[in-house]
Amino acid sequence: MVEVPVKIYMTNLAKKAREAVRPLSLLANMTKTLALHAMADRLEAEAEAVLAANLEDVEAVGKKLEGETNKDTVKEAVDRVRLTAEEVREMAGRLREVAELPDPVGEITKVWRRPNGMQVSRVRVPIGAIGIVSDLGPKHTTDAVALCLKAGNVSVVRGGSEWTRSNQVIGTLLREAAESSGVPAGAVTFVERSEKEAALELLRQNKYLDAIIPRGGAGLRKTVMEQTRLPILCHDAGMSYVYIDGEADLPLAQNIVVNSKAQEPSASNSVDMVLVHQSIARPLLGALVRRLLDEFKVDVLGCPKTMALAGSYSFSNYKNVKEATEEDWGRQFLSPTLAIRVVKDMDEAVALIGHYGPVHTAAIVTREYASAMRFTREVDASAVLVNASTRFNDGSELGLGGEVGTSTLRVHARGPISLEELTCQKYVVLGTGQLRQPHPVPVAYEDAIMLKRPS
Repeated sequence: MVEVPVKIYMTNLAKKAREAVRPLSLLANMTKTLALHAMADRLEAEAEAVLAANLEDVEAVGKKLEGETNKDTVKEAVDRVRLTAEEVREMAGRLREVAELPDPVGEITKVWRRPNGMQVSRVRVPIGAIGIVSDLGPKHTTDAVALCLKAGNVSVVRGGSEWTRSNQVIGTLLREAAESSGVPAGAVTFVERSEKEAALELLRQNKYLDAIIPRGGAGLRKTVMEQTRLPILCHDAGMSYVYIDGEADLPLAQNIVVNSKAQEPSASNSVDMVLVHQSIARPLLGALVRRLLDEFKVDVLGCPKTMALAGSYSFSNYKNVKEATEEDWGRQFLSPTLAIRVVKDMDEAVALIGHYGPVHTAAIVTREYASAMRFTREVDASAVLVNASTRFNDGSELGLGGEVGTSTLRVHARGPISLEELTCQKYVVLGTGQLRQPHPVPVAYEDAIMLKRPS
């Protein structure tokens, strides 16, 4: 049997998804809620099939890396693909959580009345058809699909080629459960082709898709930015910072830095640079660096002052502080690596935060209310926190009910991309026959009264 060319396959897939946009946008909240519960139930009931397919993916990754001598590289690749029974249950649980969230579609966000008597309202509506390109593991598959469905959006998902079998099984289960619950065919679509060209063709479906969500690392984001002309909803490039003010509580500052980096080093909201006020650097840095290096195995890069204050220590035969290069100061690490820099004052800290491009998350540790409020005003980031870990810049942690990612872009939405951000707004105007003045006069009437028309 001759395989359909990738371009034709992707165009047909996107076209079918487009046909589901209108019926899905009109679907009642109860139907969407029941569908999400049905998807969760089906995923749990067929967990063995999901795990069997995932085992094939894991074995394929293992064979691909047979010649790799770095055990950490192999472990990281396998862990990214591997699914456990507990993770399948967690995926089902997140589907149920989204099911119970309030439906944003139809929400009236503002109403006002014009002097001529017209009533104007602003109403939330679905965006339409959204392409999702991900190089995250299969355990992240359900989150974006669930949020898109709840917000009335069609989703077309293309996961990583390393877990194609897992995605095929998960996609089939979710699609069948959704459609059997009244969701229109094509509303939940998974790309089953593993070729790289399939992902590129998805990015080029300007005619049938309304937006793209990239979920993954810097390489994926760069490819999406270069290859698509569609609006990008979720672009989480940007560094995260913690500024430790001269009036900070030392134990609190230590704990916030440790949590911001070590809780999940690969997260986009994991801290990349710690800026320390010079007046507090000496009593803080020794103990902080000791914890990062010795207890949490974090690679610490430092400025000359940091090196002088903490770089001479050696703990448990682990690595010392290394001197940071200029490139390190502008790097989003997404790994257990952290840069520490001593600054003169808040002015220098705020200037540095703004110097290195878009800011994902910024936090200040201080006991001074005025300093905290100044920091929140002057720092331009998707989220600014006071005396809290950068890891809280997350939809579920902020009470938004989950997210498909975080955006550092200023257009459409900024911060966690949750249900509301997966909608747009339209204006609904109620009138009683109002006409915009001056009302046009018929040409025949102008001729009759011999009005002079402009040449």
